[in-house]
Amino acid sequence: MQTEIQNALEVIQKGGIILYPTDTVWGIGCDATNEEAIKKIYALKQREESKSMLVLVNGERMLYQVFNEIPQVAWDIWDNTKKPTTLILDKPKNIAKNLIADDNTLGIRLVSEPFCYKLMERMKKPLVSTSANISGQPTPKSFQEISPEIIKGVDYVVNLHRDKICDKPSTIIKLTLDSQVKIIRK
Repeated sequence: MQTEIQNALEVIQKGGIILYPTDTVWGIGCDATNEEAIKKIYALKQREESKSMLVLVNGERMLYQVFNEIPQVAWDIWDNTKKPTTLILDKPKNIAKNLIADDNTLGIRLVSEPFCYKLMERMKKPLVSTSANISGQPTPKSFQEISPEIIKGVDYVVNLHRDKICDKPSTIIKLTLDSQVKIIRK
């Protein structure tokens, strides 16, 4: 795993994009502070830049690098859910502007998957995560279902967990600083 982390880190530090396993589905990612790398992902996915992507963080310290305020209910949700859960929170900071939605929100997920966790530990930055498919096409449930166009379009493919099957992306819940809660995807 250390070799894969080092290889992915070198690509990301040079502004590249990677294809990698997450705690849910395979993802396409890059440094969440690098606007040019993020543009490459939008182009590869043929996705409108108005459709934001989520960001992974590996703990509380990194979470507070991205948000000044985190509603208490966010902690309650993360503490009490067994399933990976993405929360859409208000007023992100210190990340690329082309990741922030028009309403000044950002989807964020705390990860436990060892590769992602350790990669971000080395990056010292959040990691963009979006499903490994062309926009509008089904989300691949395994590495084998990822289209050749996506595989050829990234700068590095992580060689871990290629046999993993995941049939569920994360739950998505939108939380506002004024305590409104809206479930986007169960």
